[in-house]
Amino acid sequence: MSKIRHIAGNSLIQFTFYLLFTLVLGGCTSYIQQEKVPNVFASYSSAIPVKLVTIPLPVIASSPNEGITGGALTALLFHNKNDEIDALVAPQVNYNANFGVTTTVYGAFYPTPDRNIEIDLSQSTKINDDYDFKLRDKTYFDKKLEVNLSTFVFSDGSARFFGFEAKSPQQQETNYTDKEVGFNLSAGYDIGRHYQVILGERYRDVEIEPGAVKGIPYIKDEFGKSAVPGINGFATHAERISLVYSTLDSAIAPTFGGFAKVTVEPAFKALGGTSNFRRYEVETKGFIPLDNASYISVFRLMYSQTQGHRVPFLEQSILGGEDTLRGYGRNRFIDNSFLLCNLEERIRLFRWEVFNVTADWELAPFIDLGAVMDTLDKARANDFEFNPGIGFRAIVRPNIIGRVDMGIGRDGPAIFVGLGYPF
Repeated sequence: MSKIRHIAGNSLIQFTFYLLFTLVLGGCTSYIQQEKVPNVFASYSSAIPVKLVTIPLPVIASSPNEGITGGALTALLFHNKNDEIDALVAPQVNYNANFGVTTTVYGAFYPTPDRNIEIDLSQSTKINDDYDFKLRDKTYFDKKLEVNLSTFVFSDGSARFFGFEAKSPQQQETNYTDKEVGFNLSAGYDIGRHYQVILGERYRDVEIEPGAVKGIPYIKDEFGKSAVPGINGFATHAERISLVYSTLDSAIAPTFGGFAKVTVEPAFKALGGTSNFRRYEVETKGFIPLDNASYISVFRLMYSQTQGHRVPFLEQSILGGEDTLRGYGRNRFIDNSFLLCNLEERIRLFRWEVFNVTADWELAPFIDLGAVMDTLDKARANDFEFNPGIGFRAIVRPNIIGRVDMGIGRDGPAIFVGLGYPF
């Protein structure tokens, strides 16, 4: 669950104020007979009648890149007989000077603990659109086989490129529209209690077109195709294999355990791709709870290496954004490899019940440290970006996480608002 809006400036205060205000004054609880509720909104375990919590929220965001965005959404929360949320639907309407009016419907459905579905349907009047479908299903072969499917079609008119290497200057910032269509499919089989082998395949077709953000140069006016592979568009068709070790107590909101993943992913021209290349990736995470999980110390260490001739720039190793270096926007740093370390302390401030919805409210100071480089042996200490920050989270267990993360980088502050933990 990673539908995130990147905002900056003082909008964190505005977001927090309006969120608390509307939670207190704007929500309501109602009950609907199950036969009147479509099955997709009420699982087989739903209570009779089905409890529905409705929470209206304003949308206020300010970004030096995107300008001011304003609008409103309504979160509809459907509950099962255990009073857990098994469906979330959020219609939303926004206005932004760069993208016009954007209408969005986001839905997340949890019919069973082993199956969940996400949809995102979004269309603006200028350039931007986003149509996503995600499925996770671990109900096969006595719950040993896990299938994940993601399909997407989107256009993002706010995309950025600053050049390659660790210290690419802010003065080289360019804008473009990233238009993509593709899929990501994987099947993982459990070996024993803690191990899983995953086989996967992905395809993406990318077009690069003029962006929507005024006042920032177009990427093709500043960079040529010889300097930036893939600037005229590209396709990638890749196969991958991963080995996973996990002792986590939850895939969505873990409170303790360890995780390690090794991935090898080759891409081939013979399968319809633009170029041949290989990606190697290693990731480890740990969750250490204290005081009955009121404090959870979390760390992640990750390394990625991409090898090949003229690898498209959006297929190289990338840092920046809500899940890596939170002091920068998406795709801020690009090169052949990256090394990343995230440290975070998740502190439960209190547990609050509003309109029969129980939420844990967390404060999460963090440090993100990372750099891109050609190869690991060429990493230099002064290339690493040090991003301190703080996060605020609301968790409705077992599957809903809302967050606001603010990180500080050398370009200034960056704020991310959305759903799901960063890692």
